[in-house]
Amino acid sequence: MLIKPDPRHRLSSVFVFLLLLCNISLAIGDENVQATAEYSKGASQCMSCHREGREPAAHEVFLGPMGISGAEKSPFADGAHDCETCHGPSASHRKKLKDGTRPSPQVSFAEGTPTGPQNEICLACHSDGNMIHWFGSVHEEEEVACTSCHDVHAQQDPVMDKLGQQEKCFACHPRTRAETFRASSHPLRFGQMTCTDCHNPHDGANDFLLVRSTVNDTCYTCHAEKRGPFLFEHAPVSEDCTLCHRAHGSNHDALLTQRSPLLCQQCHSPGGHPATAYTSESAENSFQNRFLLAQSCANCHSQVHGSNHPSGVTGLR
Repeated sequence: MLIKPDPRHRLSSVFVFLLLLCNISLAIGDENVQATAEYSKGASQCMSCHREGREPAAHEVFLGPMGISGAEKSPFADGAHDCETCHGPSASHRKKLKDGTRPSPQVSFAEGTPTGPQNEICLACHSDGNMIHWFGSVHEEEEVACTSCHDVHAQQDPVMDKLGQQEKCFACHPRTRAETFRASSHPLRFGQMTCTDCHNPHDGANDFLLVRSTVNDTCYTCHAEKRGPFLFEHAPVSEDCTLCHRAHGSNHDALLTQRSPLLCQQCHSPGGHPATAYTSESAENSFQNRFLLAQSCANCHSQVHGSNHPSGVTGLR
């Protein structure tokens, strides 16, 4: 004999199932709320305090490349977290404490905060190109923060300006600043070139953070006529330009480390040659010393960097 199930039991089972399903949905919803509760409601919340005229103002971020919402790597690309893409969930930062202060954002880029968490945020997007060799560079080892040089909230980052970039570099390298004011120097202070023409501050693969693998290759980017190859090479020239020149500035002509002929005579003995050590006391109007006036040794040995002339072994032609 078959017993028919009571329809009331079936309805009660369905009701219990729906109730459990509703509880599960509510629980999941609660977890989602908890997961997103630490985020604020976008850039509009931030700009209510960090707008133009407030301190610190951050409104210019929307005028630069960081604030382009359509750019793939822009913090504002997804429209979800905006400022908190870099600063982390910081809803608590919106509310003042009893003493009138505000909790710092989860990731603060203020001076004095640890550089590790700061740079991790930047490197999450900027890890290719010139940044490949950041790890192991002297700036990374010295814990230099990206924001020590870059201002992402500015309409134009100051380090993208040739003179502005130098001010950033000279803040830590004052000796180099002093060298640029010497009688002979590269035209940095006139804005005709800047530090990154020779140095890559993010690249620790080369000595002195140079843009090329050697000193000479870096110099040749502008002074290609000195590259050669030459039929007759001047040994120190092909070895290292800084054996004779000071890159940042010198009180001697042509960025020389020593005035000629003293520079030349460090390697070339004057014995048996019509030349004597040239000082202010010995520049007499004699037959020998007249060869040391004006450009000194280069009066005759004009091809000091090298020569392709069949008779250019001594650099005379």
